Amino acid sequence: MSDFNDPFSPRAHRGRGAASNPEGRFEALRRQAEDDGWQSALLDDAAPRPRTEVSEERARSVITRNDSPDIHFSQAMNPYRGCEHGCIYCFARPSHSYLNLSPGLDFETKLRAKGNLAEVLRHELSRPGYRVEPINIGSNTDPYQPIEKRWRLTRAALELLAGCGHPCTIVTKNALVERDIDLLAPMARANLVQVFVSVNSLDNHLAAKLEPRASAPHRRIKAIRALAGAGVPVGVLVAPIIPALNDRDMEAVLEQAAAAGASCAGYTVLRLPYELKTLFREWLALHAPDRAAHVMSLVQQMNGGRDYDSDFRTRMRGQGVFADLLKRRFEVACRRHEFGRARDLQLDTTRFVPPRPSSPQGQLF
Repeated sequence: MSDFNDPFSPRAHRGRGAASNPEGRFEALRRQAEDDGWQSALLDDAAPRPRTEVSEERARSVITRNDSPDIHFSQAMNPYRGCEHGCIYCFARPSHSYLNLSPGLDFETKLRAKGNLAEVLRHELSRPGYRVEPINIGSNTDPYQPIEKRWRLTRAALELLAGCGHPCTIVTKNALVERDIDLLAPMARANLVQVFVSVNSLDNHLAAKLEPRASAPHRRIKAIRALAGAGVPVGVLVAPIIPALNDRDMEAVLEQAAAAGASCAGYTVLRLPYELKTLFREWLALHAPDRAAHVMSLVQQMNGGRDYDSDFRTRMRGQGVFADLLKRRFEVACRRHEFGRARDLQLDTTRFVPPRPSSPQGQLF
């Protein structure tokens, strides 16, 4: 439990998910704050809140390849490192350690934008040996997080993909995806895109703590309706399911998503790799202290007695009695609403025409 009389203990930050900013696992230095008696009066609720800082990164490559047997796409692209949504459960938080930044508050406040994304993507797509497979946008961090309003990197990537007939899938929990319906609708008519909207609860109060800067759940349902109304194939992801916290909403989410026009559904359970174990326990102690022990007990039951089991066969769905119950509940709800499987939609890879590489001399033909 956090002690709010101690200004250096983990504490809730309004509008942020993480309660602390621990060192990443690759850092050689360890820092410990000490109260010298001068700063305590300044560290109260009126103190400045952590601000979002965005720095530009010049990427050398933007398409990553995946061979994990439990992930159903082979190519991915992430315009941003870190995510302002601040979802405390985000499995991508530990990736910030590779930047020598903390998976805690740094992950949601110190962001990197790949400013040359469209340029590098064009170069990679125009390579002679490039093999066309759908590119997933948003597998690690959300492509429509708030900073996309200014940077517009996701839109730039979509404009390029649409222009050369390249298929893609999108995963987001932000209604900003509606902005790009003018691109997504024509791509959908050519069978080049599928969008997945993540909704793991309908409780606005819980979502405000779990996902402080993502769109509210009801707003994401409206985004599903807008996309479906424009003819864009859209699915709902109930992810992640956290036992004894949001699992009760599974059927209600699927019902509302179906009514809004979602055609397929998927789910995953909570995953706690590396530093995320500590960050999530801190969050529970601050926001759900009465059920923290119960939540972690069920999480461990689904992970073979540990906080996390990275086994490809079970990490997405868990194992044991509670995981089996979730699976049965999901399957019953999907049959009720006639949801298909996300992987059943086969996007068209035959329309692809490699983009011409950018050249300072332009093109003669």
